[in-house]
Amino acid sequence: MIRLFIILFLASNLLLAKTSVDANIKKTSKKLSSFSKNYSNINKKMSKTAKAILRQKKEILKQEKHLESLKKELDLKESSYSENTTQLKNLKELQSNLKTTQEKLEEELVFTIAQSVSLSVILEEEIAASQESLMEFEVLKVMLENSKKKVKELNTKFYDNSKNIEILNTHANYLEVEIATIDSKRKDLINTQKKNKKALKKLEIAKASYKKELKNILKKQDLLKKTLAKLNIIKIDEIKKAKEEAARKKAFDSKQIISDKDLPKVKKHGSSYQRVKTKRYRGAKTIAPFSPYTITKRYGTYTDPIYGIKVFNESISLKPKAKNTKVKTVFNGKVIYADKTAVLDNIVIVEHKNGLHTIYANLSQISPNIRKGKKIKKGYTIGRVSDELIFEVTQKSYHINPIRLFQ
Repeated sequence: MIRLFIILFLASNLLLAKTSVDANIKKTSKKLSSFSKNYSNINKKMSKTAKAILRQKKEILKQEKHLESLKKELDLKESSYSENTTQLKNLKELQSNLKTTQEKLEEELVFTIAQSVSLSVILEEEIAASQESLMEFEVLKVMLENSKKKVKELNTKFYDNSKNIEILNTHANYLEVEIATIDSKRKDLINTQKKNKKALKKLEIAKASYKKELKNILKKQDLLKKTLAKLNIIKIDEIKKAKEEAARKKAFDSKQIISDKDLPKVKKHGSSYQRVKTKRYRGAKTIAPFSPYTITKRYGTYTDPIYGIKVFNESISLKPKAKNTKVKTVFNGKVIYADKTAVLDNIVIVEHKNGLHTIYANLSQISPNIRKGKKIKKGYTIGRVSDELIFEVTQKSYHINPIRLFQ
């Protein structure tokens, strides 16, 4: 009876302990999940930000070309601008003088014509045939001839003066248009410079945000590499690592706005980058860690479109269709690592035969019974994922494209 009581007591305590552990795991997982970043959203946001930055660079380049064109045009016209302004002022004064002269010529011409008409009328009247009358007649005749000549001269002067006024008006109008054009170009230049400054500021903000996200992704990759290196699953070449970090620093520190034609296209390269050893998987096809899924990041080398950094992605990223999806091991094996991290959330690493390892990172939760040293079968639930699973496969010194295991 006492033995039965002890057994019941121990069973009760174990049940309470298990319930407490489950509650703690659930609480911890929930807390960790609240701090974790949505990897899928980051990728989408980065892609959107990259496109926005490229568009902004195109706009800035377009504005720079416009600025350059405006500056050249203004430089060519600037020397003549002051001359044109002075010349226009002189032309205006000359026009005023010519108009005054024109008015005087008009008055004199009218008077002379009137005088000529009067003389003609007088000469046409009958005059007595005396010596004195004949002399008056001759004098009036000479006066009439002189008046006619003066009318002709004044008429010519009036015509030439009108022509000069017309020429000056045309030239003055041309100068006014030229000066107005230069003033308009100046305003355009100032406005474009303001827009350019705003665009540059906007670009720098976008680049800063993009850089932060890119560094976060690179940090995740680096931490995963360190974890695998500690477990002697892979080896890190310190020389290559130093070169890679130097290249990253150089790219991140660069403030140059590169032209669109110089921007590298986002493309996938072969596995020769940094001589990462990729081995072809020749085994039988197995199950995926979960299904259905969407591949958001593929295995291979990528060139970042903004900083031009080459990044070799040793894993693939699988996004589940639903939250809190169960993640299963793809082969029989033994758990050699199961722990949570600050950046990659929870990681489980399973060792299989022939030196094969499968790595499951960014888990929102590790199954309560998964621990180091536990042997598990293919299809066994090792944890859950809410955002994206980072799935990696290695074999001895080589990496394997994870997608080849089940596609």
